[in-house]
Amino acid sequence: MKNKASKKQEITVEDEEMEQDNQQEENNPQGGLPVEEEIPDQDSSLVGELESQKEKFIRLLAEFDNYKRRTAKERLDIIKTAGQDIISDLLPVLDDVERAENVLEKAENIEAVKEGLKLITDKLRNMVHQKGLQAMNPQGEVFDAETMEAVTEIPAGEEMKGKVVDVVEKGYTLNEKIIRYTKVVVGK
Repeated sequence: MKNKASKKQEITVEDEEMEQDNQQEENNPQGGLPVEEEIPDQDSSLVGELESQKEKFIRLLAEFDNYKRRTAKERLDIIKTAGQDIISDLLPVLDDVERAENVLEKAENIEAVKEGLKLITDKLRNMVHQKGLQAMNPQGEVFDAETMEAVTEIPAGEEMKGKVVDVVEKGYTLNEKIIRYTKVVVGK
C-alpha cells in the first residue's frame, strides 16, 4: 500500500509543477524570458526612422522603375533610327543609280555608260569605307576557318594546296568585326 500512496504523491507533485509552469508561460508569453518594459521615447524614434527609411526606399524604387521605362523607350527609339545615318548617306548614290538607269534607256555610247557606272560604284565604295566597312580579299592566302567559309575544294597543284584558289563571295568587316564571312574555293 505504501507503494501506491507514494506513486500518487509523485503524480500530484508533478501535476502541481506542470501547473506552475503553465501559469508562468501565461504570465510570460516569451518563453520564460522576463518581459522588458518598453521605452516610449526610443520606440517612437525608431518607428519614425523606420517610416522615413521605408518612404525613401519606396521613392527610390519608383525612381528606378521610371529610369528603366525611360531607358527602354530610348533604346527602342535608337533601334528604330539606327540605320538613318547610313540611309541618308546612301540617298545620293541611289539618285545616281536612278539617273544612270534613265540614261541607259537612251544610251548609244556604251563607254559613257561604263564610265558613269564606275563613278557610281566608286562613290558607293568610298561612302561605305568611311562608315568602317572593309572588304576581305584572301585570294592566294592560306585558308583560315575563322574568317573564311570553304564552299568546295579543287585540285590546284602543290603550291596552292590549302590556299584560297578563288573567292566566290567577298567577306566584309565593319569596324574590324566580321559581318560576312568570305566564301572561297580551296586548293587540295
